[in-house]
This record gives sequence, structure tokens and C-alpha cells, in this order.
Amino acid sequence: MLTPADDYPLHQTPETIDISGKNRNFYDRFFFNGYSDKGDIFFAVALGVYPQLNIMDASFCLSIGKNQYNLRASKKMNGDRLNLNVGPIKINIVKPLEETILIIKENEYGISGELHAKARHKAIEEPRFTHNQDSGIFIDCTRATQNITWHGEIKINNQIIEIEGFEGTRDRSWGLRPIGNRDDQENKTNKAPQFYWIWTPMNFSNHCIFYHKNDDSLGKSWNCKAVIDDLENDSRLEINNPEIEINYKKNTRRINNLKIKLADAELEFITGRIFYMQGLGYTHPEWGHGNNHGQLKVSFDTIDLDKAEEELSKGLIHNLHIQTLSKIKFKTPKISVTGQGVIEQLFIGPHKPSGFEGILDRITK
Repeated sequence: MLTPADDYPLHQTPETIDISGKNRNFYDRFFFNGYSDKGDIFFAVALGVYPQLNIMDASFCLSIGKNQYNLRASKKMNGDRLNLNVGPIKINIVKPLEETILIIKENEYGISGELHAKARHKAIEEPRFTHNQDSGIFIDCTRATQNITWHGEIKINNQIIEIEGFEGTRDRSWGLRPIGNRDDQENKTNKAPQFYWIWTPMNFSNHCIFYHKNDDSLGKSWNCKAVIDDLENDSRLEINNPEIEINYKKNTRRINNLKIKLADAELEFITGRIFYMQGLGYTHPEWGHGNNHGQLKVSFDTIDLDKAEEELSKGLIHNLHIQTLSKIKFKTPKISVTGQGVIEQLFIGPHKPSGFEGILDRITK
């Protein structure tokens, strides 16, 4: 089927652009976050394209005060991958990997806005993520990450929030990972599900720093890297398998203290506001990525931040995946500054160095 995207010289197979290989789990996704320097406002946007499922979904979330507000939308995309508009949520690529506009149109739920994101540095291509679970492909994707600045406004319940001088991060990822409904015939295994993920994009006045790691159940990293971009000198330092020290909150799987050593640089995180990634569809039972909601569906819900961790301790697993807004101390022999960023964490199943043995132990102990 021909779509407007076919007029661009981007084909990589003999098929029209609406066809992406032969694996139903292929996806293409945008993610953005932003935060105030005081740490009292956090927002995030995501939009996912699932060509084999003919579905596009999007979310906009605002964490302010004691609540996280989640606007969600899904549509049948009819093969048109360039129409990045799902219900009230729209992404406009002004200049690829440099400038993007996010629009949340007025709607019945009282949350809207227009936000402009501009890149602080050149995008980073992370190492390809390829990982199997037993004999089946679990994930095979590429990610491009980049820190950004924001300006614009958000309107919530007739209150206007000016977004000026906010920083944040964007990423683009595409490839294979589980999406939509489960396969009818799964790759059965007696092993407990396992996924250990940390991602820490950081913003400083003259530096953008990234660190991530994926570990197996024994604690061996199957994907791990750090990058320091020096904006003042336009230089980039890449570091494989840097040193990390983690301390967890008692009786939880939540990171309490995190320290990272990158060459002669030391980073120390002071954790703050928690953002629940389920607002963007991650691990959500109804609004998981690629779920079929028909021709068009829009919904809205609110997370009570005072109750969310209590609900997790009672087994509400979709609150497990979070980003924790953090102040970060950055020290080298020549530099001592404080910046801001997040610790994204998702810990499912065993991880020997952390003392995790079951799927969710240490949450209910």
C-alpha cells in the first residue's frame, strides 16, 4: 500500500514503507522528558509506531504536586507512518535530531500545551541491544539518545505552566521487542523472567553525560556504556563498563544512592521525584505498547504519588518501572558542579549482585 512516506528515498526493502520486515514485534518509538531546575515539575511524552500491527499510540504525562496526570491515545494508522498525530497528541519534526515541537491539543481532560525541544549536542548512538531469552529473540534494537532544552507552556485545569529553561532528554529507538498481545504459542521456559536495566541521562552546564547497563541474572552486563560530551570543547569520551556503586532502599528494589566512576570523573546522585513509566504505557495492563484499542481511543487517569509506592508493595507490578529525578554531583580534578537528570530503573527477576532471587522479592519482604 502506498503512503506519503513512499515519496521519501528511505526504502530498505523492495516493499512499500508501510511494511517493516516480517516480524510482528517491530516498533519505532519517540520518547521525551523534561524537568524544572527545582525538581517540582516533570513531564514526558512518547509515541510508538507498530507497522505490522497497524497501530500508533502516544502518551503525555505531567507530574506536579502530589499527582501524575496521564493522557493516553491509540489509533489505527492505516499504514501512514508519517502522520505523527494520535488523538490530541502530535509530534512535529522541525529539523531531524535537532528540533521538535510537541503539541497537546485542547481536549475534554483539561490538559494541553505546546512544547519546543532543541538539542544540546549531537545524538549518541548506543550499542545495539540484542538479547535472547532461551531460544527466542527478546530484544534487538538501536537507540539514539540526546539531551535537550525546552520552552513553551502546559495548561492543566486552567492553570498555565510556563516551560522556560527546562532541560531533559529525548531518545529514538527502533527494532524488535515484545509489543501488543502475547503470541498464541510462546517460547515456554521454567526460568523466572529477568530484566535488569539502568539508564542515567544527565544535564550539566557544559556537559551531557549518559550511562546505561543491562545485566543478566548473574550480574554480567550484556550491554553497558557511558558517554561524556564536553559541550565547551566539542569533544566526546566513550567508556565501556565503568565502575558503579548502588545502594537500595530497605525492603525494596528502588535505588537509594547511586555513584558512577567514569575515567577521572565521579558522579553522585541524590534522588527526588518519582515518575511512573506506566503513564507512557510501559508494563501497563491496558495501555501497553501496541495494544489494539480500535480506530481511535483517548483516555486519561491520575496516579496518586503518595499511594503509588504502597500499591507497588502490594503487588501492583506496573508501578515497578520508574524514572527518578535526581540532583547529580559531577567531580573531576578540574570540575566540581551540580546538574540534574534521571535514574531510569526496571528490575525484574534475579540479579545476584543485588541479592534479588525471585521475580519481585525485596518488594514484599
